[in-house]
Amino acid sequence: MSIILGIDPGSRITGYGVIEQKGSKCIYIASGCIRTKGDTLAPKLNMIFNGIAEIIQQYNPSEFAIEQVFMAKNPDSALKLGQARGAAMVAATQSDLYVCEYSARQIKQAVVGTGAASKEQVQSMVMQILNLSGRPQADAADGLAVAICHAHTAQSLVAMAGQVKKTVRGRFR
Repeated sequence: MSIILGIDPGSRITGYGVIEQKGSKCIYIASGCIRTKGDTLAPKLNMIFNGIAEIIQQYNPSEFAIEQVFMAKNPDSALKLGQARGAAMVAATQSDLYVCEYSARQIKQAVVGTGAASKEQVQSMVMQILNLSGRPQADAADGLAVAICHAHTAQSLVAMAGQVKKTVRGRFR
């Protein structure tokens, strides 16, 4: 059993999702968005840092996952996204959480089954996987998708480790 915080970073809107993983099941705990205000970047990064720190304090996750920077058409946008990610990652490491990173393609593949899924497909699958009655806001759904991706990846690694252990035991008996 672990509580996972997933982050979809952005300089204007940072989505987050908190789930509990019990075996192969993902259970919804919370989701939402940190919305920054103002025209200058430094105060926005501070809002992101403080918002993530508050979420960590409130939900006490044992695992932290965040979406990697993708190459945007606009280098300035990619730079701001990277700085928003940095603020979130520092908040996690200040709380002694190990930071796991996933590409947008990995997240979509884990949640929808295809790395080319649309935002709407991700939202629909997040609703289905977590048995939600309503559609979460797009950025919050993306934060939940990051958490689900991490849960599925961790579960796959545990399963593979179990297979390796069984194989090793079989060879030495």
